[in-house]
Amino acid sequence: EGFAWLCNRQTREGEPELPRLVRRRQLSYPVSLLLALLRRKLAEFDAHSSEERLILDREDIIDQLKTFLPQSANESRMVDQIGSYLNKITELGFIHYLKDDANKFEVRRIIKAFVDAQWLDSFDEKMRAYKQYLENRDAC
Repeated sequence: EGFAWLCNRQTREGEPELPRLVRRRQLSYPVSLLLALLRRKLAEFDAHSSEERLILDREDIIDQLKTFLPQSANESRMVDQIGSYLNKITELGFIHYLKDDANKFEVRRIIKAFVDAQWLDSFDEKMRAYKQYLENRDAC
């Protein structure tokens, strides 16, 4: 896929602890959800297309993500928040905005290494549990 993966060497007994190569950060729910949606899009794209690059429209992703976020009376604020989530994913290197069109971006293949099948299964299970929780709460 054209990328390399670095990991810290395990320290042996008696050796000093080595500093981490990269700080670990927990991702927020919307950013995790967006990564899962983009990874699914990439899997579908790979299965049905012979193209090399997956180019997505910003508005399509916003519409998809709105489905999973709480409804808000202020539509423009929600769109701005989703834009900030896209910017976060850009900072992390998972997407790249096109130079000729700021409303389109390329999903980078490095997302396949970060969001693997096990991660998606775990995320799906959490989403099912969350859906069940909401259904039970609404029934009361």
